[in-house]
Amino acid sequence: MRNFLLFLFSLAAGIVLFYGIISFLGWSAVREAFLVFSGWQGMVILGLTFLAALVGNWRWREILKEKNVRISFGELLKSYLAGFAIMFLAPIIIFGGEVFRGYAVKEKNKVEWSKGASSVFIDRILEFTVNLLVIIVGILIFLSLNGLPSQKLSTIFLGVPIFLGGAIFTFYFKVFRKESLVNFFLRILGLRKLQEQNGIIEVEKEIIDFFKDNRKAVLKVFGLSFLRSALVYLRALFLISFLGVKIGWLSALSVVGFTYLALLVPIPAALGSHELIQASAFNYFGVEPASAAAFTMIIRGAELIVALIGIGFLFKLGVSILKSLLFKKLGFQNDNGG
Repeated sequence: MRNFLLFLFSLAAGIVLFYGIISFLGWSAVREAFLVFSGWQGMVILGLTFLAALVGNWRWREILKEKNVRISFGELLKSYLAGFAIMFLAPIIIFGGEVFRGYAVKEKNKVEWSKGASSVFIDRILEFTVNLLVIIVGILIFLSLNGLPSQKLSTIFLGVPIFLGGAIFTFYFKVFRKESLVNFFLRILGLRKLQEQNGIIEVEKEIIDFFKDNRKAVLKVFGLSFLRSALVYLRALFLISFLGVKIGWLSALSVVGFTYLALLVPIPAALGSHELIQASAFNYFGVEPASAAAFTMIIRGAELIVALIGIGFLFKLGVSILKSLLFKKLGFQNDNGG
């Protein structure tokens, strides 16, 4: 109930923010976005969005293979898209998509919880690391081209990456020293009794072992993470061109960084937050902020289609998992796979 109320609150905040920004920028941006997205240009943007999702699934599959878990690409894609739908539409539910993906491969594919859950968190750590690098590079490009913006924007642009960069640095520092972050935080929070719940510690051990002992595999999945970001960058370049916006390829990389920055705000589909950040950035690049609104709405439209497909898999997997749990509860074996 608490998560549902948080979801409704974040959705309401996003709708109010989105409506306010679009009203200020002008509703002509909505018309422009619709015209671009309903034509062949929209198919290009949608195609690149799907490709990025497929590369993300490929990365997850490679992580599982390193754990001697073999699941077909198509079968795994169902869980990946279902998890994406949760993260995209309900980001306020912390680790909701990750936990679902871990539980889905456990119940549907008989993967040990520690291996399944750790594979998902490794996947998210890799994506977060590369996204953060893009954010930092994007901000540096923005500052080199435009100088320091207003004090509030400077605080956001510099404060958020520094904080998150510190968190990532701490994670990798602990990993390569094989030190437990979970135990560290449990001690700080005075929750040492939770250390007895070996499930959390086991998942963390799997994560540490992957990064510490599989250098070749780590480089491969990092490469896939960069490939995924390259597709997102290519999508931005195409869309900027389709909208007739005149900015350079470096500025476009900055725009991608701001897209990733907007996704850190726990509002469904980055509603409103993406418009706010990109409108400010486009304005500094000498582009009409209304074009920023069209840009964000088209990106959101493409990702929403992917998320809606994920919702279909989410319901199907959810019913199958509930059915499996019911059979277990009744003492029967469910062999038909749902």
